[in-house]
Amino acid sequence: MNLEDLRGQIDSIDAQIVELLKQRARCAHEVGRRKREAGRPTFVPERESALIAKLLRLNAGELPEQCLLSIYRQIVSCSFHMEGGMRVGYLGPEGTWSHQAALARFGDSVEFVPFPSFAHVFSAVERQEVNYGVIPIENSTDGSVSQAMDEFGHSPLRICAQVQLSIRNCLLSDIPAEAITTIYSHPQVLGQCRDWLRENFPQAELVSVSSTAAAAARAKQEAASGAAALGSKLTGTLHHLPVLAENIQDKAYNSTRFVVIGNQRTAPAEKNRTTLCFTVPHTPGSLVDMLLHFRRHGLNLLCIDSRPTRDTAWEYLFYVDVEGHEELEPLKSCLEEMKQQSLMFKVLGSYPEQ
Repeated sequence: MNLEDLRGQIDSIDAQIVELLKQRARCAHEVGRRKREAGRPTFVPERESALIAKLLRLNAGELPEQCLLSIYRQIVSCSFHMEGGMRVGYLGPEGTWSHQAALARFGDSVEFVPFPSFAHVFSAVERQEVNYGVIPIENSTDGSVSQAMDEFGHSPLRICAQVQLSIRNCLLSDIPAEAITTIYSHPQVLGQCRDWLRENFPQAELVSVSSTAAAAARAKQEAASGAAALGSKLTGTLHHLPVLAENIQDKAYNSTRFVVIGNQRTAPAEKNRTTLCFTVPHTPGSLVDMLLHFRRHGLNLLCIDSRPTRDTAWEYLFYVDVEGHEELEPLKSCLEEMKQQSLMFKVLGSYPEQ
């Protein structure tokens, strides 16, 4: 088969793909109508998790997995649009890592709404100004995102899904590196690049701001005063800032786990993760006694953290991630036992572990 014949075959396949996409879109539109009639959500994370597993089995390794999943992310995003649309909030402005995580999870066919703080994202979802919010909660280098975690303690919202994003930080500035005296960024990003900054800019003032996009805006405005920012390539592009150095995070593997927050419960998927928080009596061994429930039920803890309750001095709210779904055994029985023993107990959500 010569080149022209191959091109003709590709053209024929493209026509078939478009026709199948049109058929899929019509089905999605009807699915959306029936969901609205039944009062069911458009976003169904457990369904997406099953779809991804099926696609990978059908692919059998022939196509690069990331390419296949990227294509289907946009197809599913188009389905959200055909089912009636969706609004997703994130920590803005445009170009932040939260924005990029939202794009990675929901694709380009939904409406994204930036907010100035995590509290504003939570509030917007609670008031149903947006359908969902995307919040960072944990970085592989710098640990928990405390500002975000604190919001869960008093919010009725639940974690519906998660997305992990590889974070590749850059030094962004309009001026040469030797002229930089101040570096702006989100505190998490400054923490991820702590050693690099110490080695390369020991004299620079490090200033925490609300987001990497806000940092880039400050760096652009204050370039004449020696300002720079840490953020992504996209952030640099949006703010017209050259990239002076790439991949400056201290660890080669630097990933942030984001969660999708909403008002719905996610049904069990093939593999699940549950996030919960609790307080215990301020007595010797009370925390150990709580954690022993997991061992007795043969459950694997994924992480544990603590934050001040902000109600009483030196009292703490403990956050735990554990394998399993709150509706399935053995986790279901374990959580019931823990609830009886804690002063405050709250399941923040069970969702697919992808």
